[in-house]
Order: sequence, then C-alpha cells, then structure tokens
Amino acid sequence: MTPAKEINFDGLVGPTHNYGGLSVGNVASMSSYGSASNPRAAARQGLSKMRALIRMGLTQGVLPPHERPFLPALRQLGFTGTDQAVIEAAAKVSPALLYNISSASNMWTANAATVSPSADSADGKVHFTPANLSAMYHRSIEHPFTARSLQTIFADDRHFAHHEAIPMGGAMGDEGAANHGRLSAQHGAPGIEQFVYGRSAFEKLESWRFLPRQAYEASHTIARRHGVLETSVFMRQSRRAIEAGAFHNDVVGVTNGPVLFYHEAAYEETGPAFDEMRRLAEPLGFEPIFVEVPESDVPLEDAITSYLFNSQLVTLPDGKMALILPGEAEATESTRRYLEGAMAGNGPISAAHFFDLKQSMKNGGGPACLRLRVVLTEAEEKAVAGGVILGEARLDALEAWVDAHYREELLPNDLLDPQLLIESRTALDALTQILDLGALYDFQR
Repeated sequence: MTPAKEINFDGLVGPTHNYGGLSVGNVASMSSYGSASNPRAAARQGLSKMRALIRMGLTQGVLPPHERPFLPALRQLGFTGTDQAVIEAAAKVSPALLYNISSASNMWTANAATVSPSADSADGKVHFTPANLSAMYHRSIEHPFTARSLQTIFADDRHFAHHEAIPMGGAMGDEGAANHGRLSAQHGAPGIEQFVYGRSAFEKLESWRFLPRQAYEASHTIARRHGVLETSVFMRQSRRAIEAGAFHNDVVGVTNGPVLFYHEAAYEETGPAFDEMRRLAEPLGFEPIFVEVPESDVPLEDAITSYLFNSQLVTLPDGKMALILPGEAEATESTRRYLEGAMAGNGPISAAHFFDLKQSMKNGGGPACLRLRVVLTEAEEKAVAGGVILGEARLDALEAWVDAHYREELLPNDLLDPQLLIESRTALDALTQILDLGALYDFQR
C-alpha cells in the first residue's frame, strides 16, 4: 500500500450566487426562489469551513468557479452582438433563461465529477469523469469547463487519466460524486467503490413526485472506464428518499474509510449489496462498518432538511473520524439528539463540528455538496498544478479577493444587469492569478 491522503477540493462560491429556484427536486432550492442572496457571505462561509479543516490537520484544495453569466451558451442559442446586447436581448426573450446561464451551482463540486483513486484503478492512475448533469439545463452547461479545469489542475498524464462526460440523451444522467462513495481500510489502500443510482436510463417511470437523476447505465460506464468494475457495488436509492427531496445519495448517506453512514430509508434494499461489500472487502483485509440511522431516531424529513448526511465524514490526523455538519443539523432536535448519543457511544464517529453555511444551504447544498474528494499519494499531490492546495496565506488572499469583488446582495432580477458580467470577469481574472491557473476562462483567451 502506498500512503495517500484524501484531499477535499471545495468549490469556491461564484459572484453570481443567487436563489433562482432552478433545481426541481431540491426542496431547499425551490423554496428559496426569489429571496435575496449574499454572494460575499456565501463565499466567506465556504472559505471559513476550508480554513477550519486545515486547522484540524487536513489537506484542503479549492476549485475555481465557472464564468457566469455564461455568454457562450446564449450565443449558441442565436443571440448576437456585444456582450451587453446579448444579455439585454436574452432578458427580454426569457428572464428564466438568463437565470439559468447565471447560476452559481458549480460551487457544489460533489457534482463536478466522479473520481477513482489510483489504488483502485486497473492502470494505477487517478481517474476523472466530469458529470453531464443532464437533469437540469443550468447544470448541463457545466461539464465542458469542469473538464478543462480538472485537466488543467490534474494535468500530469503519468498520474491522472481524464474521460469525457457520459453522452447525454433521454435519461442518461450522471450527477458525479454525489452518488459515489468508497470503502477502504485506509485512503491509500485498495477499496470498494459504491455507485448509487435512481433508475435505469431506459426505464419508464410514472407518477413520481420528483424524477431520479442518476442512471444505472451511467454509473456502470464510469466504473468500467475507470477500471474499477470488479470491485464496485451498485445500489438503488429508494424512491421514498428521492420523492422526499433526497435528489442525490449524499443527502441520505456518506462514506469514509470502512464506514458507510446512512439513513434507514436511503436505499431500496441493502442486504445483497452489503453482502457483496463484505465479500469484496475480505481479500482487501478490512470489514465494512455499516452505521444505519433508524427512522425512529431521525425521521427522513428531518434528515433531509437538516442535511445530517450531507456532511463531510473525515479521518483526522489522530485516526479518529469526525462529521463536518451544517448548523441546521444542530438546530434540528432529532438530529442533535442522535449525534449526542452517537458521540457518547463506542461507534466509529467520535466528533461533530458544526458550520454556518446558510447561504449554500438555502439553495440545497451542505458541506458534502461543496467538496470533491480526491485521494492522492504524495507523488500525485506534488503533480497537482497551480496553487489550488490551500494554506493560511492563500486563504487570506482569497478572503481579500472576495471582499474586493463580491456583492453583498443579489436578487434574481439583478442578473439582468450587464455590469454583473464585467464584475464577474474582473474577479475571475484576478482569481486565476491568485491560484496560478493561467488563462483558464474563455474571456481570457
């Protein structure tokens, strides 16, 4: 086994963070529609969490926001003229269209890609597949830049392998790491990859409140491409969870090391999948630990609104596990009581840390949504390009950058302001210098 660490690459909240209510099936996003957001506070809250994890002894990375509003999408739809003319014309034709191409949803990097570590893959490389996010238009335009960003940061082909997004069409949806987990004795040891899906791409579904987003065939394709198919387990997310608002598996379950922490209602069935995980784990020298939270302790609705499971489950330098949770999990009586009991017991999770992430939570994104987990050996970490691995000094620079460039209030109608594009591009141009990423954005080329 080659020693390795899990690095959380958090998405940096973009300057157009707003509550456009675009994500059908995401109850928080839908219910926050039209309210005023605070992009500066949102970015600051994310950076505060990153700083706290560094101070806990963890390695922390960051991924840059996408350019928004995204004018190439509007030009592809036939809008012409100057940038200001394009925005003004799109606003007249369809304000909703402008809301979609201005979304800062790329901040939730759990949906950026699925990542398999070198310890698992057949060729010994770290594999990346950007998510097509085809279920929602505002997210379906993300994967080309996501791929560019990942290929820029993880550029060394001695260590990293990149794949194209799953081809779109019909229900062939892929939502990235939000529906992917991994069980292993240690981060650097070979492990089992858990792929969670909501449907077959070719299955006819009727009378659902919210449709599932992840296709079995998409998950299977990623496992096959990454060379991890023989050590992968596929589980179906429960219809009840999806229709209650668990639009991704990471709203009802999270993995770390040998532990799967999940709600009783997360999956259609667990028995066969857990048996297969135990069978695959035996030759790898570990025993999976399944921590089920009963419905009687935490009702499914509380689990979803509090984002108990949309937490980061991390291994601290002393080997103990901790949950990185939103403040809503502490404020909800059932989840607070459950956590108090769990921390007092002899289970694998020994600590809970709560963070103010209200700006992200109002759009339906908790700590787990904000980060993409990438397991890297020392050699692989050294091959990471740019300045995206953070320390205190660069965090200071990023906070000053946010304060200089971000608005304190943004309403959906403010997205119609052409000045916002100028402000956003100015901010992103400065960001690429802080992170040493070169000419990353279209407008810089």
